[in-house]
Amino acid sequence: MQATDSRLSFSQQVAGLAGWLLLAFAAAAIGAIGSAQAGTFYQQLVRPAWAPPAWLFAPVWTALYLLMAIAAWLVWRAHGLRRAGTALGLFLLQLVANAMWSWLFFVWHQGSLAFAEILLLWVLIIATIVSFRRLQAVAAALLLPYLAWVTFASVLTYSMWELNPGVLG
Repeated sequence: MQATDSRLSFSQQVAGLAGWLLLAFAAAAIGAIGSAQAGTFYQQLVRPAWAPPAWLFAPVWTALYLLMAIAAWLVWRAHGLRRAGTALGLFLLQLVANAMWSWLFFVWHQGSLAFAEILLLWVLIIATIVSFRRLQAVAAALLLPYLAWVTFASVLTYSMWELNPGVLG
């Protein structure tokens, strides 16, 4: 995904968008593999009264991954990899952290590590937003719903870990 300023052709822009969508949804797929049995496992856990139903997670995450990909694409399109390398590197790092959480929580049942990891993800999202804001304000704004959801998910992770110490060691 090479880019130089705003001199990209329409086909380059479309290819770039496709690339960022592919990267974001590849992370989603890796997380989804780890979440394959999430619905059943989630139903077996003691959950706080305010925990959302299991069916809500897939549509929310789909929308968030779409917003993430568009945000990265906007930064890439405006500045290219050379000028936006740090910001886009942070974006890729938070994608990895995002995918990792599902494995820690749903596959390995590591509540404490999942909570620590989601806090790291939260910090990486903040860093990405700050980096994106310097380059493309709209891209940073597109990540705000993601930050809000991960903030909520952090509290939920902690609550579930505390409510299920025997299952989520």
